[in-house]
This record gives sequence, structure tokens and C-alpha cells, in this order.
Amino acid sequence: MTKIQAYEDFVKVHGILLAASGLPRTLHRKLFDKLISETFDGGAYFQVHPCQDGRQRSLLLTSAAPMPKDSNVFLIDHAWTFRLSDAYKQLQEVPGLAQRMAAMMCVDVDSNPDAEEIDGDGVSRDNYSKLNVTDIVENEIGYAKERGHDTVKWLELEELDIDDDMLLSLDLSSKFPDLLALSLYGNKLENGEIVVQEVTKLKNLKALWLNNNPVLENCDGCMADTIFKGCPGLEIYNSCFTSNFGEWALGFCGGVYKKDNPCPIHQGDHPLQSVTSLDLSNRSIHSLINKAFSPGEMPSLSNLNIRGNPLKQNSVSELFKVLKGFPCLQTLEVDLPGPLGESAIEILESVPNICLLNGVNGSKILETGNHVIDSVLQPCLPEWTAEEPLADRVINAMWLYLMTYRLADEEKIDETSVCYVMDELGSALRHSDEPNFRVAPFLFMPEGNLDSAVSYSILWPIQNVQNGDECTRDFLFGIGEDKQRSARLTAYFHTPQYYFIQEYEKFHQMLQSKSSTPLPVKSSSIKTLRRTDGRVLRVYTDLPQVEEFLTRPEFIITTELKDADIIWTSMQVDDDVKRAAGITDRQYINQFPFEACLVMKHHLAETIQKAHGSPDWLHPTYNLESHLSPLIGDYYVRKRDGLNNLWILKPWNMARTIDTTVTDNLSAIIRLMETGPKICQKYIEHPALFQGKKFDIRYVVLVRSVKPLELFLADVFWVRLANNQYTLDKHSLFEYETHFTVMNYRGRMNHKNTPEFVKEFEQEHQVKWLDIHERVRNMIRSVFEAAATVHPEMHSPMSRAMYGVDVILDSSFQPKLLEVTYCPDCTRACKYDMQAIVGGGELVKGIDFYNYVFGCLFLDETTHVCPL
Repeated sequence: MTKIQAYEDFVKVHGILLAASGLPRTLHRKLFDKLISETFDGGAYFQVHPCQDGRQRSLLLTSAAPMPKDSNVFLIDHAWTFRLSDAYKQLQEVPGLAQRMAAMMCVDVDSNPDAEEIDGDGVSRDNYSKLNVTDIVENEIGYAKERGHDTVKWLELEELDIDDDMLLSLDLSSKFPDLLALSLYGNKLENGEIVVQEVTKLKNLKALWLNNNPVLENCDGCMADTIFKGCPGLEIYNSCFTSNFGEWALGFCGGVYKKDNPCPIHQGDHPLQSVTSLDLSNRSIHSLINKAFSPGEMPSLSNLNIRGNPLKQNSVSELFKVLKGFPCLQTLEVDLPGPLGESAIEILESVPNICLLNGVNGSKILETGNHVIDSVLQPCLPEWTAEEPLADRVINAMWLYLMTYRLADEEKIDETSVCYVMDELGSALRHSDEPNFRVAPFLFMPEGNLDSAVSYSILWPIQNVQNGDECTRDFLFGIGEDKQRSARLTAYFHTPQYYFIQEYEKFHQMLQSKSSTPLPVKSSSIKTLRRTDGRVLRVYTDLPQVEEFLTRPEFIITTELKDADIIWTSMQVDDDVKRAAGITDRQYINQFPFEACLVMKHHLAETIQKAHGSPDWLHPTYNLESHLSPLIGDYYVRKRDGLNNLWILKPWNMARTIDTTVTDNLSAIIRLMETGPKICQKYIEHPALFQGKKFDIRYVVLVRSVKPLELFLADVFWVRLANNQYTLDKHSLFEYETHFTVMNYRGRMNHKNTPEFVKEFEQEHQVKWLDIHERVRNMIRSVFEAAATVHPEMHSPMSRAMYGVDVILDSSFQPKLLEVTYCPDCTRACKYDMQAIVGGGELVKGIDFYNYVFGCLFLDETTHVCPL
């Protein structure tokens, strides 16, 4: 095509793009003129201003004249365009990119650049982090003596790589027998018995932080119970209040107790008398009826925040009675709906002293009659440390700024989305539910084809705007509550945690209530297709491997679909395809009706959850299109409890790990919904490793019948190895060859013979593979039982199928289900001969793979397969 010069050509080539953008037709000519002349004139109309103490930017209209609705359109350049997998590499390698992005995202300066952060003992945090644990302990002892204290009562040993042996060697109870507060946040403690042993020696302990230690993942609730028994005065555990909370915990949250003042100076003091403001948000408090939480102890309390607490042990009337007793209480932050009911008006009428409820004037609430109100949502602002490189800061912050589009032409759609960040002007647009501007991506094709495309964003006013007005856009344009709009705002704002935790608890309780009875194992009434008259079975297939390797005399390949007895295809065959291709009910086909309940990831999770609830072999899994709220609640609970929060996002129906992402960033999880429907699954952060590398295993399952359920597991299975040593270093999350194992289509293929792998794995880990294999068999049987139970409509006497089941082992060698695939790629099974690990240990020849698959499914044979 020729270069676009005339407006008519522009409209003809870009008609679909113009319609999709939503740009009013009256502005099409103006957009064309600016694209042709490359006019970026936004600077003459707008200015970027810092806000939120310099941690965010806003865009103001500064032109003298007002800007009427739909009166102008502006080009916005894309400062950074990238594929997600390339983001970290580009930030490191492209000169100036990290610096520009960091400046745009307001993460380019330290939060306090003019002064070192000084710890209470006068040691700068920079130097503090360079000291070893022993030096820090000695410094704390010296610090206490300098201030005339006989002993240390507050000790922070955070992010110092303290492991179990080091904790034992520190002998904290001997050095600090009167310790009241101990933080071991962010270390490498793993052994629950050692942690309990050392902690419970500290009999005076009031507060203990073990957040972000592996021990919290490895141990169940028994560890906490044992610690509570051994430390009966403990009031704060991992940032949450214990049921024993009292004066100390309240004093800590009220700013009374801290490192310089860990306890009352004199016995009989009433330290809470001076507390005027108390933030008790997200402390897992179950009851507020407490001797210390009373008007007598806190007569001056005027500001109270109790958001994010279940308060399940108190009725609404009990809570109103407690709050009403505080004579000075004027400001209250509480979840609505929540423990105080569902009505803001009822709260104000029950606690009449309150003037400000959730940031809104009480008289205004009563005037408007709004029962459900909330404070203005505070924006999520990036957090970073002075030592953190710019590239890392940008990776964390970019989810508040990036946008996406996906390229497509007449033949296909791109498998992964293109991410982009608008320039300084565009990125300064903040969110509003009632915006005055709209932004849309636009691909300009000056040569009339996709190869010449240049990406821009276009900006135009959708309201009348005056000089000095802030210019805003709707970050969730076109997304209503039917698409979980309120929950998706969590990507950008601090939304009420209590609501999401409640949704998670309801979802979790629903799963816990599920149970199922195993289906009986019995043979079906399906007979062999073997013909007594010697006639062969005609097979139609579009798979080259079947054509090449199905060599048994009982079968012959035909190119005529209508003549086939058996259709073995990689294509999904629905009723429309059957009618179009002339497929009849007398032809066998290698797929079952409704098998989407197995092979589509969201349906697979739903099927298992309906049948089994939350089995150990399925990590927590959420369909983001329908269960975003409980996922957010799960994330908040894990964060509160100091547990690992690494998640993997997988498209519903993509193979080969396409568009799959591993992240611990909640904003990223929510924003990635924009690139297509996905499930979000808890990442198995501690898998079993083979020589330091991650691996998974592909099993082949043959299904003869669904009713009754008749399954066979092929003796042949194969291991898929990652190429890089496994690590949870955050930079590695962008390394495909560290966290993923499918190398057939990208990366470096690293084949390992299965018998060699099993032998070496047994030696490395001192385990018996047959024990693992038995657990895998039971899991696979349970997966297909779930499908047969929840979807009996799968049954079809004319269906026989082969499925790939991908399994990973955790560090305890327990199998976890990854996915089930239809018509799996069996290149390796056909290419390599393999000594069977199970059964009689015979040599299974690769060239015979499809011979015994078809023998099992259609001739009632069991060569090289085992019934499940």
C-alpha cells in the first residue's frame, strides 16, 4: 500500500481503530492532521504538578481559555513499549530508560535524601545493615547501659539472614531475660521446634514478630498455640493481637510503647491516659470488650480506627455500648458493611459523639441519608529502600502506570500483550470515577500496513474543563460491577481489607465443606473394536506422529473423514464442526463431551473444588473473572500472617506457558486481568529440585469410559527440566528458563532419560520413587473422578481419549496438579525408547507408543499401561 497522505485514505485504513478508540467523529480530521505533522502540543495546554508529598503527579489544565467537551485531541507518546518478559532486561540495558521511568513514577529519590536514617542507638541504618548479628546484639546491650537500663527490653534483629543454628547460638534468653519485644522479621528461620524452644524461654515477652520467615509456611497453627502457652503475657504475634491483648498492645498502637520506652516507668502508672489517637486497623482483633480498652484507661481517646478486624465475638449492640462510653470519641474509621452493621446512619445514631465517620462529616451523612459510606480511597504509592536499584523500583511501581494492547491481523492474534507507559504528560493523569478526559491507544500506520505502525495514545476532553482543573481519566473505563470494578480498584487504591478477608473466609469455608466419595474401580461394558472378520479399523488423523507410528495391522490410515471408524484429531470437535464435516454418531472420536471441565484451567479448578473442595494436591486457585475478591482476601491474610505471597497467573486456555506470569505484586495480579481471562494460583515456591533445578512430570492418561470411569496410566512418563538453577530471587521471576520447564518451543531443550532421572533423584533425596508414583496415581484418579462426578454428561460410548497430566512435587515430595491437556504433544514418547519404571520394567520402544495407546483404547489391551 502507498503512504497515507489524504484524510480519506487515513479513514479507510484506520476505520476500525477509530471506531474502537471511541474518539468522536468530529475529531478525526484533527487527529489526522496532528499525526501527519507529528504535533505534540499538550505542553501548551497542560502542566504536570507534584502531589502526595512528591510521591505522585497530577495533570492540570493551564491554558487561559476553557476547554469544551470534545473540542480537541492530543497525541501522547509512549515512553516505553515492551513485552512483560523483557521488562527487567530492558531497564538494565537501555541507556537512560530506568532513570526516566523512575522519575515519571516518582521513585527516583530517597524518601529522606538529606539525612541518613538513624537508629535509636545513633547508628545509621546503612552502617547498621553492614554489622553482623553479634555486633548488633552487643550494640543493643551498650545502648541500654548508656541510658541507665540494666537490661535490653526491645530487640530488632530484622532481615539479617538468621537461620535456626544462628538463633540457637545467640542464646537470647540468657542475654536478654527481661525482653518485652522481639522482632525476627525477614530472616531464614525454618524449624518450628527450635523457634518455639528459644522464644518460649522469654517469659516476659509482650510482642513477637516472625513475619516473612519460612517457618510460618512450614508449620501449622500448633506452633502459635505452643508459643502462646509458653509466653502467657504475649499480646502481639506477627503484627496481630492475641486474645490476651491489653494495655501493652494498645500502648504500642497508640505510640506510647516503643524502643525508647518499652514499658511503664513506675508500677501503677496509667500510660494510656494520654492516648488521643489509636489505630487498631488489621490487627485480627476478635473482641473489643477488654479491661484496657475502656474509657477509664483511655479517657482522652478521640480518633479510633478499627478497620480490618473481624470482631466476631462481639454483637453490634455490645460494640455500640463500648464505643458510646468514650466521652471524647469524635472520629471513627470502620468497615461498612462490617462488625458495626451495614448502616452509617445507625452508627451515628448509636454513638452520637462521632462527628467524622470514615472521613465524612456526620451531619452530611444524616442529611443525605447515605447508609454505606467510605472515606476517599487513598492511592497505592510505591515503596522502596535507598539501597534498591532504580530498575527494581520501576518494576514494582510500573503496575500503577502501564497499559496494554494486543496486535492482530487477518490471520491471527498475538499470543502476548504489548505493554506501554505513556510519556510524562499522559502518566500524570490520575483516576476518577467521574473523569473529564478519556485516553485510548491508537496505532498509526503511515504506510497503510501493520509493519509501519507507530503506537500513540490519544487524549480528549469528555467534559467541559476550566483553567486550574485537574485532568483525570477512568483507569477502569468500561468496567462495571459486573466485571468486579470495586475489587479491581485495589490495583490502584487502598480498599477496605476487611471486606475482602470476609469474602476469602466465606470462599474457604465453602471449599472446606466439600467432600466426595471415591467412585468404584470396575471395568466398563465397552467391548473391543477388534473385528472377527479380519477387516481393519480406518483411522483419520491430522497428527503426523499418528500417521507415522500407528503401524499395527488392525489399523489403517485414511484421508477420507467420512470413511473413518476412528477420528483422532488435534482440533476441538463440537456439534457445529460435526455437522460441517459430516461426522456421524457411529464414528469414534478422541475427545469426550464437556471435557473442557478438565482441559480449560478455570473449569478444571472449579470441577475439583466442586467435588473435593480444597485437596492437598491442588494449590489455592482462583478464577480471576469471578473470584477476584476472595483472592484479594487470601493475599491480605497471607501478608498479615507473614506468609509467602508468590502467585502464578495462567490463561484459561493457553498451552506452553504462554502469557504466564509469576509475581508477588497484588497490583500486577489485578492488572494482568486486562491481558485476557486467567486463573491465579498460589505458586509452589518450594518445589522438589533435581540437582538444584525445577522440574515437572508429564503423565499420559487413557480414558476408555466415563460411566463407569475406566482409566489407564501409560508406563511411559517423562520429566521436563528447567535450564537454570532454581532461585526465588525477584529478578529470576523474569527468567523463563529458571521457573518454567517447557523447552520444546523456546529455550534450550534438556532431555533427561526417565530411568536415569529416577535413579539419580532417589539417590539425591533418599526417597523411593514407587512411593511417589503411588501418590501420583491416587491424585490422577481423583482428578478424573471429579470430572465424572460433577459432569456426568461427559459420558459418551463413542469417545476414547488421551490426556496429558502435568505434575510437580513439592519439597515434601507430595504431588501437586499443574494442568490437564487434550491431545498432548507426545514427541518424546515416540522419539526415545524407555525402560519402564513400573510394571515389569520392560523396554518400551518409542516407535510403538501409538500402537499400545490404540491397543488400550480400542482393542481392550493393557500392554505398557496400568489401570487406575
